[in-house]
Amino acid sequence: MRWQDFRRSDNVEESSDSGSPGFGGIHLGIGGVIVVIIVSLLLGKNPLDVLALFSDSGTPTQTQAPAPSAPPRVGAPRDEQTEFVARVLGDTEDVWIAAFQKNGGRYQPPKLVLFRGQANSACGLASAATGPFYCPGDRDVYLDLTFFQELSQRFGVSGDFARAYVIAHEVGHHVQNQLGLMAQAQQKAEGASPAARNALSVRQELQADCFAGIWGHSAQQRGLIDAKDVESGIAAATAVGDDRLQQRSRGYVVPESFTHGTSAQRVKWFRAGLDSGDMRRCDTFGAREL
Repeated sequence: MRWQDFRRSDNVEESSDSGSPGFGGIHLGIGGVIVVIIVSLLLGKNPLDVLALFSDSGTPTQTQAPAPSAPPRVGAPRDEQTEFVARVLGDTEDVWIAAFQKNGGRYQPPKLVLFRGQANSACGLASAATGPFYCPGDRDVYLDLTFFQELSQRFGVSGDFARAYVIAHEVGHHVQNQLGLMAQAQQKAEGASPAARNALSVRQELQADCFAGIWGHSAQQRGLIDAKDVESGIAAATAVGDDRLQQRSRGYVVPESFTHGTSAQRVKWFRAGLDSGDMRRCDTFGAREL
C-alpha cells in the first residue's frame, strides 16, 4: 500500500486529555466491540452485558458533559504511525469531496482525534477500551493508536490496508451523518424493540463498511493498493464480525444481539463498495437481504 503518496490531512489532532476513563453513551467503533469483549473476559464479566451499556445506533443515548481538558495539539504528525493516519484521512477527504461534488453536495471533513488512554468527546469520556469510534455529537473520529496493536497481536490481522480500513469505516459513519442517514436510522429506532434496534444498527454498520470500500476502490483505481492489500482489508472485516467475536468470547452466537453484522456480511458489503465505487450499491437500509 503506497500510503506515502496520499495527501496528508491537516484535520488531525493529538489529545492531551487526562482523568478517569468512563463511558457516556459512546458509539462503539469496530474496535470497541473487540476490546470490550477482551476486557470483559479478563474481568470475568459477561461480554454481552457489558456491550449492553453502549448504544450503537450512531447517536449517544446519554451524553456525558466533557470534563475540562487541555487544548489538543494540532500540527504535523510526529511519527510514522500518526503520519499514516493523517495521510489515510487526507485521502478519504479527497475521495469524499469529489463524490459529494459529483452529486451536487459539499463534503465537510471530520477531525480525527488521536489519543492514548482516554479522550474527551461530545459523546463523553472515551477510553482505550472504546476502540476507534465516531461521535456524531461533534462529528469527530476518535482513535487510540494502541488498537492497531490489538488488531495485530490478538486477532492476527496485519497490514497497512487493514489499518486503513478501520479509519475509512469510521469516516463512513461521518458520511452517513452528513447525508442524514444516521438521523433517519435513529428516528426509526425510537420506540422500537431491542431486536429491531440491533437490526438497524447492523444495517448502519454494514453501510459504513461499504463506504470504506468506496474509498478503497478509488485507491485501487489509482494503483495505490494491490491484491494483497485487499486481502488484509477483508481479513480485518472478517475478524470483527459479530459471529466471530461471540464465538471467540462465549463459544456460541446470539444472532438477535448482533449490532455490526456477521463476518460474511461485513466482507460482502465492504466488497460491494470496493468493487463498484458506487454509493448506490451501499443501500443497506433498502436491501432485502444483507
